Amino acid sequence: MNQWPDAETTLPADGTEGALVGRVWRPGLGPSVVAVRDTGVHDVTADFATVRDLCEAPDPAPRLRAADGERIAGLGELLANTPPDTRDPRRPWLLAPVDLQAVKAAGVTFVASMLERVIEERVRGDASEAAGTRERIRRLIGDDLTALRPGSERAAALKEILVAQEMWSQYLEVGIGPDAEIFTKAPVLAAGGSASDAGVHPSSRWNNSEPEVVLAVSSAGAVVGATLGNDINLRDVEGRSALLLPQAKDNNASAALGPFLRLFEPGFGMDDVRRATVSLTVEGADGYRIDAESSMSAISRDPLDLVAQLIGPHHQYPDGAVLYLGTMFAPVEDRDAPGQGFTHHDGDLVTITTPRLGTLVNRIRPSDACAPWTFGIADLMRSLSARGAL
Repeated sequence: MNQWPDAETTLPADGTEGALVGRVWRPGLGPSVVAVRDTGVHDVTADFATVRDLCEAPDPAPRLRAADGERIAGLGELLANTPPDTRDPRRPWLLAPVDLQAVKAAGVTFVASMLERVIEERVRGDASEAAGTRERIRRLIGDDLTALRPGSERAAALKEILVAQEMWSQYLEVGIGPDAEIFTKAPVLAAGGSASDAGVHPSSRWNNSEPEVVLAVSSAGAVVGATLGNDINLRDVEGRSALLLPQAKDNNASAALGPFLRLFEPGFGMDDVRRATVSLTVEGADGYRIDAESSMSAISRDPLDLVAQLIGPHHQYPDGAVLYLGTMFAPVEDRDAPGQGFTHHDGDLVTITTPRLGTLVNRIRPSDACAPWTFGIADLMRSLSARGAL
């Protein structure tokens, strides 16, 4: 209970059978692109200076498999040296498995989370008012909207009813309207990896982790792989005003990705993403525990529809992007005082897992207590240039 991950629990259910790419900090060298194999973790930076370069290559999975590289450590050694409080800076540790890609997220893609966003808006971020508002909204529109296709005639008819009842919301607009909500979750290189701290702004009193599947998308709009994500969400901040979304979503260490990016190839692809069930466990230092699941089969918009709204003639990403697909996890049970709902405590261990992608683990800390983000794009370019990788 409340333990950092080891190699066995981190890897997908089929171990290293997939084409698994990650990033490791190597003291004296800096961020390195690695292939995770049954023989250990191998540095393939000489073949691919960045994960972005690998994702832009034709058929990245066989390219990764063919890349030779120095074995730098066993996975267990890296994981043991990754937690910030016990890290030996003279030895390598695990990073998030993406680098130059834009970090984007799709919001309100599941009915359960859509209704909770409407509630946040109605109560202006006050958790104590959520239960009564939740019941009133469910009586009016129900909660079985899983068959409702966003942008359809039926969705438009429901919108007319809600407008007439003065119950329309900006969250319903992106939940069942034609246009998805897609926002920037974190700056390039700011995301943390597995076995690292995840940050909650210290001012927040109503927040939660959001367990999500995350797609890696090339600059041409092709989905080349998938990983897991922890999208830290400040419900009280966004509930006060949707214009506070940047403050609610983008704080120090508030985006985590990992443990590895699994590249698409025969045997693993988009249909595996569509069938995935993502499990979440939150374990508190006080003995508190919550378990939940989010099934991708319940998503309102197909993942490829979300990708089409992310990138195309209307918006380009020369270095590609990663896209959080959203979650149906929106906890409503009380953790502390009655009527206050769930919120994180300092020290919570959050475990997000699905069999084909492995397990992402983060410890919740106040964002100003997490290690500051100081290594940017210029630093990465200097690091790669110094080792002759560019």
